Amino acid sequence: MREDYKFDIKARSPWSSLNGINKITISPAKQGIEAAITIPGSKSLTNRALIMSALADGNSKVSDILKSDDSYWCIEALKQLGAEIELQDDIVYIKGSGGHLRSNDLYIGAAGTIARFLPGVLAASREGEWNLEASESMSKRPIAPLIHALRQLGAEIDYLAKKDYYPLRIKGKYVKGGEVSLSGSISSQFISGVLIAAPYFNETTRVTIKDGIVQHAYVFLTLDLMKEFGADVQYDNALQQIVINPSPYKAKDILLESDASAACYFLALAAVTNGRIRINGLAEKTKQPDIQMLDIFEKMGCKVIKGASFIELEGTPQLKGGFEISMKEISDQALTLAAIAPFADGPITIKDVAHIRYHESDRISVICEALKELGIRTEEFEEGLKVYPGAPKPACLNTYDDHRVAMALALIGSKVEGIQLNDPGCVSKTFPEYFSLLEELGLEVKR
Repeated sequence: MREDYKFDIKARSPWSSLNGINKITISPAKQGIEAAITIPGSKSLTNRALIMSALADGNSKVSDILKSDDSYWCIEALKQLGAEIELQDDIVYIKGSGGHLRSNDLYIGAAGTIARFLPGVLAASREGEWNLEASESMSKRPIAPLIHALRQLGAEIDYLAKKDYYPLRIKGKYVKGGEVSLSGSISSQFISGVLIAAPYFNETTRVTIKDGIVQHAYVFLTLDLMKEFGADVQYDNALQQIVINPSPYKAKDILLESDASAACYFLALAAVTNGRIRINGLAEKTKQPDIQMLDIFEKMGCKVIKGASFIELEGTPQLKGGFEISMKEISDQALTLAAIAPFADGPITIKDVAHIRYHESDRISVICEALKELGIRTEEFEEGLKVYPGAPKPACLNTYDDHRVAMALALIGSKVEGIQLNDPGCVSKTFPEYFSLLEELGLEVKR
């Protein structure tokens, strides 16, 4: 275990389902996997919609939210900022603040969306002062590109400890707006963090992207949702320049679609076990980028059926490999592909994902380490990895407080008896019921 790895227990919310469980063991199902399931609402859309609803003047209803650590801390923060919020199952009723936010010290957990979306929103609140504390893991992830851009536009934001990192102090004031140049090479969330706040700036804001965006689709998700909430935005398809005019959000009732990223783990489960899984409430037309994993599954020999309101995948007795692929736009699924790659008939090379070294863990290094512990030959390089076919052996693997590491490695347990995972509760960041659903599908999960 790496010396800098610690469980980030404080970031776990009451919605966590595995508190106190230090280790689980996953083994294959006794019979074939065939099921239709429903996945919770989109993580990416949940916190965006919650924040915009809280800023709007009026009453909004956000249905089918994802109940996870990230959304819990978002809701708690918005309550402390003055939004009136009532939660009924997976529906949130929000009486917005009209952009006037109450001073408070806030803890935001490990949610990258809140960490990147709240600073600009608070800075543009025109009055108030906030200290923002994040989890240990989030406080190790640089925030400098966003803070530099917001300061250029007139925001008053200071670092309370280490420069370029959380925690932050923010003072509300009239943020002028204007022109700013921003990089999207590390995280598209830096761009979204400026965009979400910009309707509350005094003047028109022009955001120029000075280099590539690692995941364009998430910026489009932000812009589409902003427009749904009444924002005045213009942009080109290449997202080289985005213009936002002052125009506060309007309250709205909205139904969120299922989370495509979470769905991919279950589609991968069907792929690797030669099973069949139907995901209800998700369609190919979604703008969530991870839906592009369907093309990779088909490339590996799986059969995909795309319905108006569902996606179904049927696995294959032997997955096909022998290819290399850029996963820049769907980098959250890089670990999913790496986890099932040993069961393919040829090596698979994953490229263009250098930025995932700066997520909850250094995901490239961590997945290579795990596969090697399983006896799988891997090659690690700066912007990706290569995984060779092999027969994984049972092993106890660390998750590094990273939900995507844990969910991906669990897939190996669907083929190999006795895969153990330390700190499985980290999945509560985005999918608290993940292991329970695997169990319902027939996998043996010992807590």
